[in-house]
Amino acid sequence: MKLSIIIPTINEEKAIGQVIKEIPLKTLEKNNYKTEILIIDGASTDNTKAIAEKLGATVITEKRKGYGRAYKTGFKKAKGDIIITADGDYTYAMNTIPKLIETLKKENLDFITTNRFGYMTKKSMTTLHKIGNHILTIATQLLFNAKLKDSQSGMWVFRKKILNKLTLTSDGMPFSEEIKIEAHRKGLKCKEIPINYRTRIGKVKLNSYKDGIKNLKFLITKKLRH
Repeated sequence: MKLSIIIPTINEEKAIGQVIKEIPLKTLEKNNYKTEILIIDGASTDNTKAIAEKLGATVITEKRKGYGRAYKTGFKKAKGDIIITADGDYTYAMNTIPKLIETLKKENLDFITTNRFGYMTKKSMTTLHKIGNHILTIATQLLFNAKLKDSQSGMWVFRKKILNKLTLTSDGMPFSEEIKIEAHRKGLKCKEIPINYRTRIGKVKLNSYKDGIKNLKFLITKKLRH
């Protein structure tokens, strides 16, 4: 079975090397998985692409802006039967991938998302960011009856074949909540698993207030549309 690990990046030269090195390729190989690492890069101006390529990753430049846009490009290029996603800032522990895949297969799941609040380090998220996340998660629960504790997590493990069943419209940050909503809305076998979440390496790119408002507006618009 083949795995595709997809990581969107924009100027993550300080972290991307550690992220890739932490992927347990030898363990995955022993478990009979062939793994490809796809870096979907938003035209970085630093050494992100060079570092990633040196470590064996395939770098795909996506000049069109947007978190969701990067993932849509990555999904089209992915050759794996199972897709794993993560950010390029070292916040997600890549060494947990084998356990997540094992859970997906053992429990015959279609989609796994992760809960960053399960094992979060003290300085990994600002208070404002935490409040915003809780508001968005509650809104997701109320509007779409999705039983989630972290609607904004960016680490997912899922079977590629389910993508044909999902209606993914966002090209921006709301893509993260949308893919979870769609997986639940389409009646797929889903599970949320608590994970370690660490302090990012490098500059924070999210604006807790502005991005939070955009995500909330997206939730309301999507609910009215459906």
